[in-house]
Amino acid sequence: MSARTVWAGIVRSPLGITSLALVTLVALTAILAPLLWGAQAEQVDPTAITQGPSAAHLLGTDALGRDVLARVMVATRLSVLLAVIAVVIGVTIGAILGTAPSVLPRWAGRPIAGFVNIAVAFPGLLLALFFAVIFGVGTTGSVLAIGFAMAPGFARLTQTLSSAIAGRDFISAAQVAGVSRFRILIRHILPNIGEPLIVNATVAAGSALLAFAGLSFLGLGVQVPAYDWGRLLGEGLNRIYLNPAAALGPAVAVVIAGLAFNLLGETAAAALGGRSARRRARLPLVARSGAPVPAQVDGEEVVLRVDDLRVSFPSPAGWLTPVRGVTFDIRRGEAIGVVGESGSGKSLTALAAAKLIETPGHVSAAALDFCGTSLLTTPDRALRGLLGTSLAMVFQDPMTSFNPTRRIGSQLAEAASEHQGLSRRAAMARAVERLQAVRVPAAERRVRQFPHEFSGGMRQRAMIAMGLMNHPRLIIADEPTTALDVTVQRQVLQLLATVRRDTDAAILLISHDIAVVAQTCDRVLVMYAGRIVEDLPAGVLHSDAQHPYTRALLDVIPELDTDRDIPLRTIPGRPPAPGAFPAGCAFADRCPMASALCRESDPELTVASDGHRVACWHPVMKDPATPRLEREAATR
Repeated sequence: MSARTVWAGIVRSPLGITSLALVTLVALTAILAPLLWGAQAEQVDPTAITQGPSAAHLLGTDALGRDVLARVMVATRLSVLLAVIAVVIGVTIGAILGTAPSVLPRWAGRPIAGFVNIAVAFPGLLLALFFAVIFGVGTTGSVLAIGFAMAPGFARLTQTLSSAIAGRDFISAAQVAGVSRFRILIRHILPNIGEPLIVNATVAAGSALLAFAGLSFLGLGVQVPAYDWGRLLGEGLNRIYLNPAAALGPAVAVVIAGLAFNLLGETAAAALGGRSARRRARLPLVARSGAPVPAQVDGEEVVLRVDDLRVSFPSPAGWLTPVRGVTFDIRRGEAIGVVGESGSGKSLTALAAAKLIETPGHVSAAALDFCGTSLLTTPDRALRGLLGTSLAMVFQDPMTSFNPTRRIGSQLAEAASEHQGLSRRAAMARAVERLQAVRVPAAERRVRQFPHEFSGGMRQRAMIAMGLMNHPRLIIADEPTTALDVTVQRQVLQLLATVRRDTDAAILLISHDIAVVAQTCDRVLVMYAGRIVEDLPAGVLHSDAQHPYTRALLDVIPELDTDRDIPLRTIPGRPPAPGAFPAGCAFADRCPMASALCRESDPELTVASDGHRVACWHPVMKDPATPRLEREAATR
C-alpha cells in the first residue's frame, strides 16, 4: 500500500480528520505562537503578579506577572520540537539495534538481541530517569534520555518485523544468490518495515510529550530561562490553590498534543492495515476500447497465451530455471489440466501467468499475454485492474489464503470495492450473492463468520466465490481438492464445472491426480522437469498417450478390479533437481525405452496428430486393440 493510499484513508475517516485537525492546530501554534505572543510571554509586570484569570489574562499571571496563556502557547514549539527529536533518536537507535542480528554474525547479533530483551522489560519512564541521571540535567540530557528510553521498544518492534520479513521466500532466494546481509537489509527488509515504524513513531511522539512534561516537572528537563509545558505545569502546581488555571493550561496543552499524535498514529495504522471504512476509486481496466484486443485462434478468443516461458531463480552456482520453455494457449471457456510430479513446474507456471513470481525470481517468455495484454511489458499499475477483475486464483490451502483476523464477507467484499467502486453495503450484498452461487448455505450468516468457522470444503467454496466477485475470464485452480475427502472433492470439481458453464471462463486446473484431470478438462498438459512433454485431448488420454512418462502416470493409478496380491506400480527413480537437468531427455534415466539418442539430445515438443503434441524420441504408439475395445464399450 502506497503512502498516498494510507493518507487518503486517514483523510476519509472521521477519526482521521479529527486527528489531522488537532495535529495541524498544534503545528500552527508551534510555528506562529512565538511570533504572535513571544513578547507578551516575556513581558514582566510587577503590578500583576500571581493574578487569577481575567479579561486581560485568561489564565492569569505567574510570579513575575507574565501572561500564563501566552507562555503556554509559546512553549508549544519547544515542547513539540524536543519530542520529535527524541522520537527520531529512539527510532534510529532502535532500528540499528533491531536489525543488527540480521546484519552481524550470529556471535555478535545474539548479545545485542539479549540486551534489547532485557531493556524492554523495564518501564520507559524508569529508563528515562536512569538516562537523565547519566546524561545530566537540562534540555540535551532530557532529549537523549527519552530517546534512549524509547530505543528498546523500537528495537523489539524492528526485530519482530525483520524476522517476519526474513522468513519470506524472496529473502531466502537473495541469500542463496550470495547477496550480502547489509544489502538484504537495505533493499529487502527496511522497505517492507518502514511504514509500521513510521506509524509507531507517530504514536510515540505523544508518549514523548508526556515524558518530557514529567522530566521538566521534576526539574530534570528544561531549565530557566527556557520553558516548556512540563516546567509551566510545575510552576502552576506550586500556586494551584491561588490560581488553578495556571496549572490547567499547560496540562490541557499536553493532553491535546499527545491525543493528536496518538490518534494520528492509530488512524494511520488502521489505514495501513486496510481497516479504514473508505470507498476506493475504481481503477481503469487495461482491456478497453483502444487497448489490445485478445488474440483469435480458429475464431476463438485466446484468454492466456504462453510462449517459451522460463522462470529462473538465482543460486550460488548461477541461475536455476525450474520452468524452461513452456508453451500453450487457453481459449475462452476451455478447461486445461496440468499434471506431473512435485517439482515439475506446474505451480510456478501458474504463478508466472498470474504475475506472482517475486523478485529476485525472473520471468521471461517470447509471449506471455492475458486477454491480449502483455504481462511482461505492461506496467504493474495498469495490470492491477485487469488481473484483479479478470483473473481468479483458487489456491491449494484456502486457510492460508484467507486473513484469519477478518470476516469472510469483508474479504470477499474487498475485491468488489477495490475494482468496481461499490459501496460497502453493495459489496457485502454481492458477497452474499456469490456465496449463494457456490452453494454455501445460510450465506447471510456465513459472511459474518471467520475463516476458522468454515470447514475445508466451505473455505474452498468461499475461495471460488472470491474469484467470482468480479467477472473472471480465467480461473487458475492450484490443487483445489488437496486434503479434501472424496465427496467434497467431487463437489468442488462440479462447482468449477458449473462456474465454467455459466460464466464461459477458462480454467487452468493443476493437480497430481491425472484421473481427475481426465474427467474434468478438455486438454491435458503433462509436465516433467520444467517442460511440457505431452499435450493431448483429455478424451484420448487413456487410449492415445504416447510419452512414456504419461503412460507411467496412468499405470500407477489403481483400478477397482486391480489384483490386491500384486504390488502397486510405481515410477522408479526420482525427477532431476532444477540445477541438475541432463543434456538429453530429463526422463531418460527412468524410461525403459531410453536410448543413446535420448541421453544426448532433448526432444522438441512436436505435433503427433491433430491437437496432440509430444516430446519424445520413442513415443508409445497406440495399442491396435484399443479402438476395438472403445467401440465395444460404446456399443454396450
